[in-house]
Amino acid sequence: MKIAVVGATGLVGTKMLQVLAERNFPVTELLPVASEKSIGKEIEFKGKKYKVIGMQDAIDAKPSIAIFSAGGNTSLEWAPKFADAGITVIDNSSAWRMDETKKLVVPEVNAHVLTAADKIIANPNCSTIQMVVVLKPLHDRFKINRVVVSTYQSVTGTGVKAVEQMMNERKGIEGPMAYKYPIDLNVIPQIDVFIENGYTKEEMKMVNETKKIMEDNSIRVTATCVRIPTMGGHSEALNIEFENDFSITEVKDILHSSPGVTLQDDISNAIYPMPLTAQDKDDTFVGRIRRDESQQKTLNCWVVSDNLRKGAATNAVQIAEELVKRGFVNA
Repeated sequence: MKIAVVGATGLVGTKMLQVLAERNFPVTELLPVASEKSIGKEIEFKGKKYKVIGMQDAIDAKPSIAIFSAGGNTSLEWAPKFADAGITVIDNSSAWRMDETKKLVVPEVNAHVLTAADKIIANPNCSTIQMVVVLKPLHDRFKINRVVVSTYQSVTGTGVKAVEQMMNERKGIEGPMAYKYPIDLNVIPQIDVFIENGYTKEEMKMVNETKKIMEDNSIRVTATCVRIPTMGGHSEALNIEFENDFSITEVKDILHSSPGVTLQDDISNAIYPMPLTAQDKDDTFVGRIRRDESQQKTLNCWVVSDNLRKGAATNAVQIAEELVKRGFVNA
């Protein structure tokens, strides 16, 4: 099976290659694709070296699947060209997520929506992915009315430049700024640009994508997204109001047995999810599970996941695995 990874030299693209190798995805030929300045460079995958190629060369090579992680504008321009050539595109940008004709998929939640006819499939926003993996099994049992989410998002979500900014600040070195303000010893309550309603695009992605993935427009979501000086993963404080009452034991039992979820909830031993321990893992970790004592039928919990893995690369590869398993692409 030929697989193209578009944006192969970037932070997420590099993680895509790592995850494909770790999960033993059936790649017979890899096509690393990047911008013109990277064409001809060599990358290593499973002990073999591959030369980076351009977009048209990748289309001409007719891969079965192309996993895109090269930004929204690139996806808007090139994903349809790949699709027209019969190549199934899994896109990690925001370009197609809210397109009514495109599927937005988190395999543990809504893999059933995939069909052989889907040629451009959207990978959701990182902060949405980890949230819905936890919400879906609880929604199925208790029915969610409303979610209030506050995020604590790693600089890796912005990219290499942001990581370099934070590390430079720690060393007292002046350098390029990914953010308007210093990020080390600071938090920035803005992720993406502000829109007319006073929310950021990142916050509204969480609102709109959750409803689409969960296939339920009745779920009310409000979000505040914050960038913090950490690496390893994004963290979220969730406040979930249900239609039906629950017991904490039942909630823990449900989450413990849910695919893609690891329960870390032992406060007597100070065990709970953290970016430091979630890094380089594929699961979504949940803990600090407790009732909201200010109102009925409402739960608080703390959710952490590696945003470069489950929040991006792993979820995309899992979509590819579903396509192969269902016979929608040729292995």
